[in-house]
Amino acid sequence: QLQLVESGGGLVQPGGSLRLSCAASRFTLDYYAIGWFRQAPGKEREGVSCISGSGGRTNYADSVKGRFTISRDNAKNAVYLQMNSLNPEDTAVYYCAADLTRRPPFAPCRTQENEYGSWGQGTQVTVSS
Repeated sequence: QLQLVESGGGLVQPGGSLRLSCAASRFTLDYYAIGWFRQAPGKEREGVSCISGSGGRTNYADSVKGRFTISRDNAKNAVYLQMNSLNPEDTAVYYCAADLTRRPPFAPCRTQENEYGSWGQGTQVTVSS
């Protein structure tokens, strides 16, 4: 079974940056679209971004567009989320997950939560002064 592990979270001041990593265990990520999701205290989990299996197609939530960038390095079996211009509303536990539909690698991705599985354990991001 594909297993994912997130890392890179921490405490950062408003306006700062963090880069999150999502690494695969045992299996490769070659044919999976990968999504990033987050859950703030007392809130529902929401989609943040996704990237197609080929790495050529990406999608972003309106709340992070222009500030976050998703990328992947299939040679390292890893997906990244570069987060810039962070604000307190970005505080949440961030998760990565694999698209279980296994879309064609060049097809566009979407953060439809019920299509994802193999969730990682999450990494905490706190944005505060």
